Amino acid sequence: MTVRQSRRRVLLVVAATLATPVAISPMITAPAHAFIVFDPSNYSQNILTAARSLQQITNQITSLQNQAQMLINQARNLASLPLYSLQQLQQSVQRTQQLLGEAQNIAFDVQQVDKAFQQQYSSISLTASDQQLVADARSRWQNTVGGLQDAMRVQAGVVSNIDTGRAQMSALVGASQSATGALQATQAGNQLLALQGQQLADLTALIATNGRAQALTAAERAAAVDQGREQRRRFLTPGSGYQAGSVQMFNR
Repeated sequence: MTVRQSRRRVLLVVAATLATPVAISPMITAPAHAFIVFDPSNYSQNILTAARSLQQITNQITSLQNQAQMLINQARNLASLPLYSLQQLQQSVQRTQQLLGEAQNIAFDVQQVDKAFQQQYSSISLTASDQQLVADARSRWQNTVGGLQDAMRVQAGVVSNIDTGRAQMSALVGASQSATGALQATQAGNQLLALQGQQLADLTALIATNGRAQALTAAERAAAVDQGREQRRRFLTPGSGYQAGSVQMFNR
């Protein structure tokens, strides 16, 4: 190889090397052009998905609102009635019981009734003295008067309880009408039933005392008839008559 040929080959290599960047540079520096493609089916699917998600969120909100309202209703149903009248009703019943416990002479006790009738209202003893007959009659009269007085005292107590019961009934009915839940309405109804029970107790006591007074009156009449029969028998029975005796009229 001659010197001329070697130089020519070197020039060709250098020329090829210099030409290479010129050919590649347009590929690197050329800007890329992007194309936007609209897909109607994909867009519709996205809209439907968003609508379903929104509907689910709305349903969840509605469910939470319903649960909150249910809890509010439960709280109202569990709320206790602020009005409590049982203590006043018990006091009225205790007053009536106290009047019954203060019954005179013959109390409301079966054993005492049996004992009193056996001693004072049974058949009149033929051997009793006239003074004893009078004392027994007076004792029976006192029992009758005491029974009548007891009946009137119970009547007065029952009448005094009417005003208290009227005020309680008005308050309980108002509380029942304005009840915020089932528990308050039930408690108001129960207290109204308790008020009726107290009134029935007063009525029972009134009937008992009136019946006691009537029974004592009838028993006194029956005993009086029996005693009158015995006294008439004694009056009509011939006695020993008059017997003369010595009498000193002046002191000497």
